[in-house]
Amino acid sequence: MKLDIRTTVQTAFFLAVLGILLSGFLGIQSIRAGKRLLFFRKRRDLMMRGWRLILIAFVLIPIAFILNQYAEPTIYRFFPPSPTVTLTPTITLTPTITLTPTITNTPTITFTPSISPTPEFPQSLLFQITSIVTPNPASVFSTMQFSKSIKVDKNTNQPLPVNPAIEFANPVGSLYATFSYDKMSPNSEWSMVWYRLADHILICSEMKPWDGSTGGYGYSECSPSADQWRPGEYEVQIFVGTSWNQSSSFTVTGIAPTDTITPTPSRTITPTQLPTSTRTPPGPTLTPTVTLTRTPSQTPTPSRTPPPTSTMYPSRTPAPTDTKWPSPTPSQ
Repeated sequence: MKLDIRTTVQTAFFLAVLGILLSGFLGIQSIRAGKRLLFFRKRRDLMMRGWRLILIAFVLIPIAFILNQYAEPTIYRFFPPSPTVTLTPTITLTPTITLTPTITNTPTITFTPSISPTPEFPQSLLFQITSIVTPNPASVFSTMQFSKSIKVDKNTNQPLPVNPAIEFANPVGSLYATFSYDKMSPNSEWSMVWYRLADHILICSEMKPWDGSTGGYGYSECSPSADQWRPGEYEVQIFVGTSWNQSSSFTVTGIAPTDTITPTPSRTITPTQLPTSTRTPPGPTLTPTVTLTRTPSQTPTPSRTPPPTSTMYPSRTPAPTDTKWPSPTPSQ
């Protein structure tokens, strides 16, 4: 079984830690057992063996620290990793018919590009540079591999692509670009930019100080909105500082899905009529006097007063009737 440098260093570190724990435990047990013996020579031998084991544990502590912090970068300086990722083919295509061209067209016009093919650092990202560490101009990155998912190897603790490809059909979702690197300076600025080449639109970017080791493997993730994965060719560029280092490309096929936005109903507020304020200009205000002219009412025509009724003369009061004398009543 072949072990890489990182796995070897980690194995040595865990063995050192295990030795510290065993030496300390056995040393303490030996000292305790020696204190219970009555014979001087045996008690002295057990206690001396216990103290030697404890001393070995203290010696292993700085060794484990050095292995964990400095062993891997030091080994990479003498044995740099290969910057090329080995591609593992999954399907072998068997050619059936080879067409032999009959006429070879000789080009008459040679196209000379007027623009340098070396990518330039995006001007829109210049203000995001925060690192003050000078990047190593000798740093190197390998060609990138693209996949929809990655997995971490249990033995090497390195990110590996799952079913890498150079062509992806919509819907794409998230894509990962994995790579190997060497001679990187810690805390130096680095960035990865994802371009759609048809209109040279920046769809993803990652930019931060370098927080990995000097050599090893890494990856970058791009998860834009679904409508950004339009069919065409895409290119991923790696910059160390503001200097271009590596580029790789892939292709997207199929129509990009369109995000459907469901509007959220908003509450309609009934406007309340507010009194209109009248601005009073500075200075004295002339208040016009309004005279109300009433419409003259029609004077009624005086009615004719009838003349007083004449008083009639008093009627004559008849004289009282004379009472007749009683007639004599005949006697019987």
